[in-house]
Amino acid sequence: MNSLPGHVDNTHLACAENVPVFAMVAGEASGDTLGADLIRALRRLFPDAQFEGVGGPKMIAEGFCSHHQMERLSVMGFVEPFKRLPELLGIRRDLINRYKNNRPVAFIGIDSPDFNLGIAKALHTAGVKTVHYVSPSVWAWRQGRIKGIKRSVDLMLTLLPFEEAFYIDHGVPVAFVGHPLARQITRSADSHSARQRLGLDAQRPTVTIMPGSRGGEVSLMAELFIQVAIRLQEYSPQAQFIIPAANDDRHDQLRQIIARYPQVPITLIKQQSLLAMEAADAVLLTSGTTALEAMLLKKPMVVSYRLGGLTYKVVRPFIKTPFASIPNLLAAEMLVPELIQDDASVENLTSAVVEALSPETRNLLEARYEALYLKINLASGDRAAAAIRALIEQ
Repeated sequence: MNSLPGHVDNTHLACAENVPVFAMVAGEASGDTLGADLIRALRRLFPDAQFEGVGGPKMIAEGFCSHHQMERLSVMGFVEPFKRLPELLGIRRDLINRYKNNRPVAFIGIDSPDFNLGIAKALHTAGVKTVHYVSPSVWAWRQGRIKGIKRSVDLMLTLLPFEEAFYIDHGVPVAFVGHPLARQITRSADSHSARQRLGLDAQRPTVTIMPGSRGGEVSLMAELFIQVAIRLQEYSPQAQFIIPAANDDRHDQLRQIIARYPQVPITLIKQQSLLAMEAADAVLLTSGTTALEAMLLKKPMVVSYRLGGLTYKVVRPFIKTPFASIPNLLAAEMLVPELIQDDASVENLTSAVVEALSPETRNLLEARYEALYLKINLASGDRAAAAIRALIEQ
């Protein structure tokens, strides 16, 4: 489908015959990280295997053949997907037809459930083994989705322990594999060195701002977070701020937003999000994988999120969990502050960040973070690959 936006012509990368082919689809940066880790682990079990589908730069660096640009799948909410619906349906149709005609040993959807579970359903019906890596938050909201998952997925791979129990209760084959970030992220963050590497003043209080990796998130969160930075300067005039952009598009988007606030000392960088968090005394972030990364770096954090008003009104009645962030879900309590939707005001966020900057908060959180880290510190890629091999060999 060369007419599709974001299509990548890989016809010259035709797969060799009689080798196992794994079809994989990742829709955003966190899925790209998981996919790269899984490719390395699967290659240890299947040395001749080939990997293709949709992935980002980390998967491609592992020899992955991406037929479409991953960025084209990174949409959020209800309105944006509807605007892009023809393109998204075209990409999905291309992938389904491709793997019905040339069956892989397994299709592995990595996160992005709204996109990947539709592919899994069609391929499962066609006799392809299907795996979904990273549980959708079905345990938290829209629990009726479990029926469709059960009909579409031969194996669910969960990153967090409480998710496994939910699938066992509903009769879905599942393996808890732990979270690969627990082994990938340093356990001894050096804020002083990180600030020097980023060209920051190593002695000044530093807040890292993480407004999201998708365009819609940045549109909703970045300006709010910058207004918090302005208020924080009243409490700490020496404070400095850093924002890592997930990719070139987000960098351009953030640069335009930051230009409206020349009075704030914000350093904008491309990628290097872990280094930016390592440099921080506290992190102001949107809920998601970033909260887990901050936890593993033992950083005090404030978690916030906003959806479009209409989107939030639609989804709010279906939310079944009291927590939004991974640290709080793992701890089963409000370990770090969460300020969601209407609670995400400049005043509330500023107060929460000021508290997060206190030495008392840091000391309290470090021991708790360590206990949570031990829960998920498993050889995730190897465990996931072993579970996939067992499925294939059934």
